[in-house]
This record gives sequence, structure tokens and C-alpha cells, in this order.
Amino acid sequence: MGIPMIDMNELDGENRSKTMAILNACEKWGCFRIKNRGADTELMEKVKRFVNTHYEENLKASFYESQTTKCLENANVIKSAEKLLELICENFGLDKDHIKRAFSGRNGPSVGTKVVKYPECGIIVMLQDERVLGLEFLHDRQRVLIPPSNDATICVNTGGELDVLSNGRYKSVLHRVMAEKNGSRLSGATFHNLADDAIISLVPMLLYLEKFQGKEPRLESIRKLMSNGCSGAA
Repeated sequence: MGIPMIDMNELDGENRSKTMAILNACEKWGCFRIKNRGADTELMEKVKRFVNTHYEENLKASFYESQTTKCLENANVIKSAEKLLELICENFGLDKDHIKRAFSGRNGPSVGTKVVKYPECGIIVMLQDERVLGLEFLHDRQRVLIPPSNDATICVNTGGELDVLSNGRYKSVLHRVMAEKNGSRLSGATFHNLADDAIISLVPMLLYLEKFQGKEPRLESIRKLMSNGCSGAA
């Protein structure tokens, strides 16, 4: 059993219908893998080398101010996240910028990249290592282990904020990274989060559609309720 794989190259033009694969992945799994995402592979490798070489001496705020880390945040990884949010909106029948606006405060969404090397650090973030096992997702009460990948694929986890916006339709699933005895594990993740001053709630249209999905409004039952004196009057 493995999580769904989405090819970003197949989400434009004639293959646009494949966005439904993202819909299924978000509803059934709450996570999926993407490939051909357009991120600079050479830059990603540079970040890995930088972290592996300098992790111990750079475990401080200055690391996140380094030019390498700033370049990673400005790379196409963020553009990929925004593209996925647009596709999620499309699946919901919303305009493509709905989630981006919902996440934005005065200064836009909160976006950031973190790089962590296991087992030295206990903070759990997400991105697959190309050599060492460890990343797991919880699916149907079972842990699904994600195998190492050397084809530059990225794991995407729909979090609690999308769970709220979709009224639970898109799942927020648990994931964890287990430390291995042999070999340290490098993880990096880009978080596309709600701005500090933004407030989100479920999309009203989604709640309305869910209420009447598969049936017509039953006004007759309301009339019967009112005629029986159950109008709420004391």
C-alpha cells in the first residue's frame, strides 16, 4: 500500500481532468507525493550538502539567514504549493485564489522552510530522504512507510487549516519520522500556513452543498413540524 503519486506535468491542457486524482488523494489519504514539480534540483542538492557539512556549527538563527536557505524559500517549491492550492480550489468549485486569500493576512500567507537532521533534533518536519527510511503516514489506523526516493519527489500533507476550510472533507492526517539506528536522516519541509493575523472558517458554500447532497430540501417535513406546534415557541 502506497500513497498516491501526482505528476505535475499532467495537470495542464488535455490532462486537466487528472486534478481529480488530487481530490481523491486529499479526501482518502490527506497526503500524496508529487513529481516533476519544477523545483531546482541542483539547488535542493546544494542545500543537502550545506546542511550535512555545517549542521552542528550552524544550529542557530544565522543558519536561516544564510543565502542558501533564502534561495530555497524563493525556489519553485513555494510556487508548487500555490499551484496545488489552486487545484484544490478548482476541485471544490471555488475561484482559484480562495484559499490563498483565506490564508493571507495583511502581509500574505506565512511561508517558511525548515531543514532538520535526525536523530540530533527532535522536531518533526516533513520531506522524504533519498536514502534513509523513517517517514510514515497514518492511514486507516495503519502506519504507511514511505520508501526512500531518488527521483526528487516530494510528499505533501494537507494539514488542519485545509481540514477546517473543507469542513473535514480534506483530511489532516498524522505523520511521523522515526530515527534509524544506522545513518542519520535529513528532512526539509516548506510550510504554507495561515498568516498570524488571518482567521479561517469553513467555506459556507461547501457546507450548503454537503447538507443537500443527494437529496432535495424536504419542505413537507418542516410544515409537519410546524403544524405539530414545534415551532420553538414556549
